[in-house]
This record gives sequence, C-alpha cells and structure tokens, in this order.
Amino acid sequence: MKIEYLEERINDYKASIESVIEKKIHWKTKAKVFLTKTLNGLVKNHDIGWRVQELNWIGASDAVNITFDSFPSELIEKINQIPNYQFIQGGALVFSESYNGNVQITILFPLVDHSSIEDSTKELGIYSPFEITEKLIVEMVDEFLKEIINWELPSQKRKLGY
Repeated sequence: MKIEYLEERINDYKASIESVIEKKIHWKTKAKVFLTKTLNGLVKNHDIGWRVQELNWIGASDAVNITFDSFPSELIEKINQIPNYQFIQGGALVFSESYNGNVQITILFPLVDHSSIEDSTKELGIYSPFEITEKLIVEMVDEFLKEIINWELPSQKRKLGY
C-alpha cells in the first residue's frame, strides 16, 4: 500500500469529523430552535392536549418532542359522561440528534398493559439538520397524528399482547 492512499484516508477522516461538527452546530444554533418554535406554534394554534418538550440526553445529544400530555379540553364534558374512561397519556413525535449530527425522527406510542415493545415505536427517517424545514416538520406531525389515530382506532382487529 502506498502512503498516498493513507494520506487520502486521513484527509477523508478529518473531513468526516468536520461534517459532524458542522451538523451539530447547525442543530444547536438553528434547527433545534426552529423546530421548537414551529412545534410550539402548532400547540398554541391547535389545543388538543399536547405539549413540546426539550430533552438533553446524557452529554452528547438533544431531542425535541411533541407529546400528548392531557385530554383535549373541548371533549371534557363528553368524557364526564363515562366515569370509568381512562385517558392514556403518552405518544410522542421525537426529533433526536444522533451521534453523527443527523436527526432521527421517531414515533413513540403510548404504553399500555400487554403491549409489545416492538409495537411501541416507529421510525420515520433520518435527516440532516440542514433538512429540518417547516414543510418537513408539518409532514412529520401529520404522519404522527395518522399513526396515533390508527393506534386509537385500529383498522384491523387485534388483541393486545398477542
């Protein structure tokens, strides 16, 4: 092996680290801020019992999610007609910074008794923080709502835990 090939690999390695640093800087200074602002705008304009959370994983990564926290206020009177109804909190759309600076978008479904771990998440994709736009955020929230609706009212009959 010639030394020139090694030089090329060394330069590629330095460029890969530089790319990760650029993505992490963009996430911290622009994408995360924009994502939080956009999701908070959705929460403010559409009060269906959700809220935005900013999470900081141990040391290296951050995440922003929108999660169902409470029952929609406009349906409280209806729910009062069924005293034993229990609202299942949870379900979240998570935009999580990964080790390489990309953003992984995941749906977390509410956990209920007898549900399997395999059915508790759905991956929606991995994006560069430079790709986080209002259009992408709205598309992901739309997909999240479709999946949560399907979780609440599945089209196929299924037994939990089987």
